[in-house]
Amino acid sequence: MTGLTRSSADLDERRRRILYRCWHRGIREMDLILGQFAEVEIAGFGEEELDALEEVMREEDQDLISWINGSRPVPERMDTPMFRRIAATRPRFDVVTMESLGAR
Repeated sequence: MTGLTRSSADLDERRRRILYRCWHRGIREMDLILGQFAEVEIAGFGEEELDALEEVMREEDQDLISWINGSRPVPERMDTPMFRRIAATRPRFDVVTMESLGAR
């Protein structure tokens, strides 16, 4: 299961490809971070924003997750408006609720 909730039918080829790649990163945390971000934002992105998102996506998952969760400082080259937007919308992985554990 990818977690994808939006249809990509209304997106052009580039946006569909980016959305797919955001949900298929390699580690689940990055799937959730980039996938959920892209689902909400990608339809409204212009070409420059798509370029900026693809620039972030070129980075290794382990690096991205460590910069996003604050365990390592963000390098100057990655301290971009797009990276900050992604980091600001990340899910809270540290929050455990009874519902997240499957309790009802």
